[in-house]
Amino acid sequence: MKFGVVVFPGSNCDHDLIYTFETLLGQEVVELWHKDKDLKGVDFVLIPGGFSYGDYLRSGAIARFSPIMESIIEHCNNGGYALGICNGFQILCEAGLLPGALLHNDNNKFVCKNVFIKAATSSVILTSGLEPERVLKIPVAHGEGRYYASSEDLKKLNENQQVVFRYCDKDGLFNSEANPNGSLENIAGICNANKNVFGMMPHPERAADEVLGNTDGRLIFESIINSLQPA
Repeated sequence: MKFGVVVFPGSNCDHDLIYTFETLLGQEVVELWHKDKDLKGVDFVLIPGGFSYGDYLRSGAIARFSPIMESIIEHCNNGGYALGICNGFQILCEAGLLPGALLHNDNNKFVCKNVFIKAATSSVILTSGLEPERVLKIPVAHGEGRYYASSEDLKKLNENQQVVFRYCDKDGLFNSEANPNGSLENIAGICNANKNVFGMMPHPERAADEVLGNTDGRLIFESIINSLQPA
């Protein structure tokens, strides 16, 4: 597998992803500069967190028009894989590759802390390798992480098992107290109908190294790699 990490002006988790996939997971990784259109033959595109273009207009709204996005949209429409984390999730929604939008947190404050999430489906590559009912502790760091979708889109997401993760408490229960931003139905991550494009607000790359005392995020990345490796 060859992974490409997109770098926008303002990205601040790009090297975290490169380190995680290259050093910790032993994968081939290349950087993809936002002004280029060449995806360098990658199998999987990773769009990191940060503040692309400063997010002065709306998170991800400007990055969506970077030249690299034209190639990413084509890549995804042809069945290629992509995962957007935090700001990357926002960019994928702005680009129309994922339904819905990310709005300001319901408390109008930037939230930076560990939260708990649980897989809402086992039918996607991010979760197929996880133990059923496993609760993961993953950091969040965002000011616009409240997932919103129309009632029609929300219905489709649930019917098609496109909700990938939901915020929960440490015991795996879904409740408003465990929701850090007011996301509809405690949604922390989703995918497209074809289940090759994914977005999530929590940062699994910040919970992948043993030095940090938490490797729950690494389980998500290992699930991706193990699901896509040839038998």
